[in-house]
Amino acid sequence: MPKRLYIAYTGGTIGMRRTADGYAPAPGWLAAQMAAMPELADPRMPSYDIHEYDPLLDSSNMQPADWVAIGQDICAHYDGYDGFIVLHGTDTMAYTASALPFFLQGLAKPVIITGSQIPLCEVRNDARSNLITSMLIAAEYPVPEVCLYFGQKLLRGCRAVKVDAAGLDAFDSPNYPPLGVVGVEIQIDRTHLGGQYARHKTKTAKRGEPGIALATPVAAATVGAFRLFPGLSPDLLRNVLQPPLQGLVLEAYGAGNGPDRDAAFLEVLAEATGRGVVVVAITQCLAGAVRLGEYAAGSALARAGVISGHDMTAEAALCKLFYLFSAGYGPEVVKQKLGESLCGELTVAPGRIAG
Repeated sequence: MPKRLYIAYTGGTIGMRRTADGYAPAPGWLAAQMAAMPELADPRMPSYDIHEYDPLLDSSNMQPADWVAIGQDICAHYDGYDGFIVLHGTDTMAYTASALPFFLQGLAKPVIITGSQIPLCEVRNDARSNLITSMLIAAEYPVPEVCLYFGQKLLRGCRAVKVDAAGLDAFDSPNYPPLGVVGVEIQIDRTHLGGQYARHKTKTAKRGEPGIALATPVAAATVGAFRLFPGLSPDLLRNVLQPPLQGLVLEAYGAGNGPDRDAAFLEVLAEATGRGVVVVAITQCLAGAVRLGEYAAGSALARAGVISGHDMTAEAALCKLFYLFSAGYGPEVVKQKLGESLCGELTVAPGRIAG
């Protein structure tokens, strides 16, 4: 029997059409385009059902509540399908790909997020290849993870970043190898798949319950991000750290360094962490990891209460903070879990759940 796929169409370039104001999503347009594709009628292709979201969103308009809604959607249809495709705009695709693995822990079926730089309706496009390949992988390959497929690479979702605004090879995974590469053949590297995903079936989580799918709305979390830059005013950072902020991703220099000669800057951080704001440092560099004790400038951040985000991407660190606070954890537990790999989002020492 052919495999069945659930396609969640959230919006994005892949299903847009030309308008007088430029490309824009249009209800029913993607389904009509797919129905006209002879490749999808081939008996070797899986059957599929499309759930078109209302409203369709340019991904620039995505909010954390939309991540939760996509997770709920997958959970609600989990038993009826062999795999899931999430069609999404590229601008914030890496955020959604980073958030869903936390919400869908215990996942035992493929969830592949994809989209395109050129709409499916255009004669020359990358949408057709991304869509068909994602569907084949989701139907035929045992990849029990949330993945991002784009430009002939299958990436772990919580390791992916967008690296090109215009190229067709728009995403990369700087700190983790691809899960698969696509050429003449589809080659999946099983040595890098996450074994922790298949431990138990996805199910609805209760507030604060770890290790299973977060499929219902929970407490609202307020988190943010701040990028260090030469000449920053401590007052600017102080304003960012004001209540109700619960957690902050601090994009530091290099291996996790900051201006250790700026006493006012360090005092702002210490005051915030002292009242329970969780500040996690990640590197501004595309690749590499934070090691707060390697330089004096990093040790100063650690003394101010900043914790290491290791080799997480900025997107994964932000989504992880949102997930943990939304699940009802307090600051001390959040800090502990930020150093653990919950779904392969960071590389940790042997003996712990590894990425």
